[in-house]
Amino acid sequence: MFTELEIDYCQRKRDAVSSFAARFAAKEATMKALGTGVRGVSWKDIEVTRQRSGAPGIQLYGRAEKRAANLGITEISISLSHSREYAVAFVIASHK
Repeated sequence: MFTELEIDYCQRKRDAVSSFAARFAAKEATMKALGTGVRGVSWKDIEVTRQRSGAPGIQLYGRAEKRAANLGITEISISLSHSREYAVAFVIASHK
């Protein structure tokens, strides 16, 4: 479900479980933004990354990347938030 980069990042965090939960929420939100739901693309076709600024980002691969291209999506913005009990992610897919 998670890429090597995501696993490495989350395992270095004090509360790894909530970091994994936030990434799960981000992947699910991205799938919905692509209009596929959880069955349309692979979980590993979506990777939550860290930008140089520290902000989260999304990198698409495989079927997710192809779906985004077919929809004309040129940018995906993401916001993550999590606590010990909850994780939430918002994804906005836009066309330029």
